Amino acid sequence: MTSTFDIVQHYNSLIKSDTSISAPVAAVGSLVKLIEKQRATTMLEFTMIVRTACEKLKEATNNSISLSAGCDVFMQQLARTSNAQSVDECREMLIKAGSDFVQGAGRCRDNVAEFGSPFVRDDQTILVHSYSRVLMGLLRRAIKQNKRFRVYVTESRPDQSGLRAAAELQKLGVPCEVVLDAAIGYIMEKVDMVLVGAEGVVESGGLINKIGTYQIAILAKAAKKPLYALAESFKFVRLYPLSQYDLPTHRSDLLSFKDKPKAATDWQAELLRNNPMLDYTPPEYITLLFTDLGVMTPSGVSDELIKFYLD
Repeated sequence: MTSTFDIVQHYNSLIKSDTSISAPVAAVGSLVKLIEKQRATTMLEFTMIVRTACEKLKEATNNSISLSAGCDVFMQQLARTSNAQSVDECREMLIKAGSDFVQGAGRCRDNVAEFGSPFVRDDQTILVHSYSRVLMGLLRRAIKQNKRFRVYVTESRPDQSGLRAAAELQKLGVPCEVVLDAAIGYIMEKVDMVLVGAEGVVESGGLINKIGTYQIAILAKAAKKPLYALAESFKFVRLYPLSQYDLPTHRSDLLSFKDKPKAATDWQAELLRNNPMLDYTPPEYITLLFTDLGVMTPSGVSDELIKFYLD
C-alpha cells in the first residue's frame, strides 16, 4: 500500500546508490515504484496520489528545478492516459511510459554527446563549470574520437563540485587545471569555448544552473567566446524567469543584511547557509544548446515545450 511507501526515501536511495542517475530520472523512477504499489479505485484518487507524491518530492529537496522537470514529464504522461478504460489500464500505461523514460535516459545523454562532439576540436582549450554528467559524456565521446584538448575546470564553490570533474578528466588522461571561481576573467582569453550543463532550460531558452554560470556567461560574451549549454530535453521546464529573483529556489533571506550580531560571525558557515546554489543565465548569453533533439538556438526551446505539452 502507498501508506508504507516513502517516496522521498526511495528517491534519496536512488540518488545515493547510482551516481550516474540524474534528479529527473530518479524522480520518475520513484513515481513508477509508487504507482506499482498503490491501489486506487478511481481515476480521481489515482491522480491525487501521483500529484501529492510529486509535491512531496519537490518540497523535500532544496534544489527542485531538475526534479520538478521529471515530475512534470510524469504528470504529462498521466494526462495522456485519459482514454484509459480503467484505473488498472491507466496504471499499466503509466508504468510502461515511466519505465521507458528511465531506460531511455542514458540514450538521451549519448545523443547530446553525439550532437555536441563535432564542436570539440584538436588543440582546443575548454572551460567547464562545476560537474555535469551530460557534459562529461560529451568529453568522453571526444576522447574516444582521439581528439586532444585541454580543460580548465572551475572549483565551483561552495561544494567544490568542479574537483570531481577534474579528477575524472585526469583519469581519462586529459590535461586539466582547476581554476578559482574568482579567476575566470583571468583565464578567459586563453579559452576557445565554454561548456556548461543545466539544471533546467526555461521557456525563453535561458539556463538555470549551478551558481556562477551567469557570471561566466557574461565574461564569455565580453571576450567573444562561445558558450554552449548541454541538457537533455526532459530538463526543459515551463518557467519564464525575468531575473535571478524569479527562480523557485529564491528565498528572501539569501544574502540579506542581518541585525548586528552579539557574537563574532562564523563566516564559513554563513557562506553555505546564506548563498544561492543556482542562478539564471538569460538566453542572449548562450550561443547554442546541445540537446538529445539536436543542436538548437535558445529560441527553439519554447517550440519543443509546446510540442510536448500540447501533443
